[in-house]
Amino acid sequence: MTRGRPVKVRLNAVILAVRDERPLLLTVAAGDGAVDALPAGVLDADGDRTLELALRRLVREQAGLELGYVEQLYTFGDRGRDPRERVLSVAYLALVGEGCAAPAAAGARGAAWRDGYALFPWEDWREARPAALDRVIGPALRDWASSVAERQERVAINFGLGGSRWDPTRVLERYELLYELGLVAERARDRQERSGTALGQAMALDHRRMVATALGRIRGKLSYRPVVFELLPEAFTLSRLQRVVEALAGMRLHTPNFRRLIERGGLVERTGAMATHTGGRPAELYGFRREVLRERPAPGVGLPRSAP
Repeated sequence: MTRGRPVKVRLNAVILAVRDERPLLLTVAAGDGAVDALPAGVLDADGDRTLELALRRLVREQAGLELGYVEQLYTFGDRGRDPRERVLSVAYLALVGEGCAAPAAAGARGAAWRDGYALFPWEDWREARPAALDRVIGPALRDWASSVAERQERVAINFGLGGSRWDPTRVLERYELLYELGLVAERARDRQERSGTALGQAMALDHRRMVATALGRIRGKLSYRPVVFELLPEAFTLSRLQRVVEALAGMRLHTPNFRRLIERGGLVERTGAMATHTGGRPAELYGFRREVLRERPAPGVGLPRSAP
């Protein structure tokens, strides 16, 4: 029996932060320098005791960053995802505070923080309905679905067209459908087709797919895990907390309802201090109340069920 080529195990890090109301993604220069890539490296089978420790080592070496919160995201292993060799990539999601996301942060591989919504401009509803939905995506989806019922259902569920509602957690499903329609640059590159419409910034290999998986994961977790506090300093105002949630969710929240949910849910506690650099009246500072982890099985901050 002929043995196939060995499968190499790589680790990828989707590292997110929020600064100035923008979700930021840590990237490094890809091998060809043409597009951004995620921090990544090969598992040292002899030297790395665990996958997570290996990932932390790689990020430290490539970006000079010590990670805090880390969770395993997904394993990507489709044949052909890397044209050079058969690679199994174990992706991780990491969250860091804005103090770690300094504009000047850089490592040996040209690490830099990029605006996450530059990759997915159709996901940011905070100021208005994204123009690309009506200008490009909507017409292309309707033409593609036309008289095929199964396609019409996919369009309705994932993009909220035809009277359905927009589900903010379906980031990956939307990206994959745009890939299928040839509306992202990775499709033309992977299939060696002529490049047409290219929505959002492309990334190396299938790294934008990894980021879509991570953004959908973090949006979903907002409802049942207090992960948002990993992105905040120890003391924060409720306005700042709301802005960070909005940056991740890609939509504005109703302020009175949000504050009632936070305070009644026991997620925060007063510190007794005031923030004076708010641009207006001093605002009260709060901290994450860790006791809620023992009191409630799903202590999340909530997420709107759909975009307006």
